[in-house]
Amino acid sequence: MGQAVHEHAMSNGYTVVQEIGGHGIGLQFHEEPWVSYVSKNGTEMLLVPGMVFTIEPMVNMGTDETFVDDNDGWTVYTADGMPSAQWEVMVLVTNDGYEILAY
Repeated sequence: MGQAVHEHAMSNGYTVVQEIGGHGIGLQFHEEPWVSYVSKNGTEMLLVPGMVFTIEPMVNMGTDETFVDDNDGWTVYTADGMPSAQWEVMVLVTNDGYEILAY
């Protein structure tokens, strides 16, 4: 998935932030596994039924370099000020594929 997201963004002239990824959903906020969007095929995690995680790459028109707002410690900006987009999709791995839980 990570390589597909990265290649799709790059082939359309965009970049993907390496330090921002998806995460597992469970008993705590932002738990393991961390989901990279610049990973290579063959290095991914094993997806097993019952696993819930997010897909939420930060895709930019310019650089993939970012910084976090010092005032709130949460808001992420692109280093070059170019537009960026991020959307979160929550996925459940099922016995026969997947189910989108939130979009």
